[in-house]
Amino acid sequence: MKKSFLYLLSIAFSGLGFNSIAQPGATISDADKSKLELNTITTALPFMSITPDSRAGGMGDAGTALRGSSTSMYWNTSMLIFAEDQSEISISYTPWLRNLTNDMHLSYAAGYYKFGRHAVGAALRFFSLGEITYTDMNANPIRNDKPSEVETTLGYAFKLSNNLSIGLNGKFAYSNLTGGYVVGNNGAKPAMAGAADISLTYLKDDAKIGQMDGEYTFAFTLNNIGNKVSYSYSQSRDFIPMNIKIANAYKLKFDKFNSLFIGLELQKLLVPTPPTYGLDSNGDRVIIAGKSPEVGVIKGIVQSFYDAPGTLLKDDKGKYIQNEDGTYAIKKGSKFVEELSEINVALGLEYWYNNLLAIRAGYFFEAPNKGKRQFASFGAGVKYNRFGLDISYLAAIGGRRSPLANTVRFTLRFTLGKLNNAKAKDEEKPE
Repeated sequence: MKKSFLYLLSIAFSGLGFNSIAQPGATISDADKSKLELNTITTALPFMSITPDSRAGGMGDAGTALRGSSTSMYWNTSMLIFAEDQSEISISYTPWLRNLTNDMHLSYAAGYYKFGRHAVGAALRFFSLGEITYTDMNANPIRNDKPSEVETTLGYAFKLSNNLSIGLNGKFAYSNLTGGYVVGNNGAKPAMAGAADISLTYLKDDAKIGQMDGEYTFAFTLNNIGNKVSYSYSQSRDFIPMNIKIANAYKLKFDKFNSLFIGLELQKLLVPTPPTYGLDSNGDRVIIAGKSPEVGVIKGIVQSFYDAPGTLLKDDKGKYIQNEDGTYAIKKGSKFVEELSEINVALGLEYWYNNLLAIRAGYFFEAPNKGKRQFASFGAGVKYNRFGLDISYLAAIGGRRSPLANTVRFTLRFTLGKLNNAKAKDEEKPE
């Protein structure tokens, strides 16, 4: 499918948050009020945070505390140590935003290998934006291109004790959205980023509830910690989707044939919140609430926990209330409430019968003022001998026009080596 060059630019520069500019003391219309309430955090290279696999995709994106598999390379590399198989490879495919276009897709391949108290893994992510038609100012076609983005990942995990493990990923991401196309005097270029993931898992496999056997998991990850990028030589640099995830999960083992996994996960972007801008008496653009996002990576991570601008107070005429010191009045508690609204919640369920058939369901919630990604997801999986197949379906909540609606994911797994009981016991012994 062919799309206009303007559509390409809207994707290419999605990391540039376009925020409302409010004239201090000016009357704000109802439409402007709505814009001020919406304060979505955007980043460059958003493809790095798209869920690649159908297992977690069928569980509301609650994959951080799932038992180790090859797709743990995306969710939580430290979980590789607790994988039940010695090695596995998988291939996932996701047709993307099919409500908008028919030729965008995400492909993902991953694998791991365990030896002793160590595990190594690798993954490759490829995101295609389909065919783009470049046009001039008069909408005359110039040429076609197929922009794409690629990410490669290498990971290592180590078991600190029988119940605790750590993991580390190194990543390289390459995003070429314009193919060097020049608009006016602005030359475009590919964006490149180096990043790292750090993960920690505590897993207790004999956590009983009464007489029922169970398995408790706590997982913590820092993801995509890396440099800022730019798509233009004259453009400021933007953050990639750095984020933190904290997950708790419990697996109920009813008997040797039936089990139920319940996972709850909190997720938050570690990039600055866009401030609210206004115009001073000279007509210059200034920040009237919040903090400047033009900071370095480390400061941006720290600042992301306290920089929400909150809600500006207005008088009866709809004008911003200005304090005696020149600052603007902010509704009490609104900064804290906005910070809380930046935390996304994922809830996932997974039922297994005889380690052969799986049924999954989940729910994902993002606050309306931060993007309103809210959806329910469903999935199923079958596992036979060395082969496994997972499929998931996403049902968007909040209107049929959601671009995420009807997203389907497929994952094919192949186990290369299994751990026998004697070998598994040996791995529990310190080296």
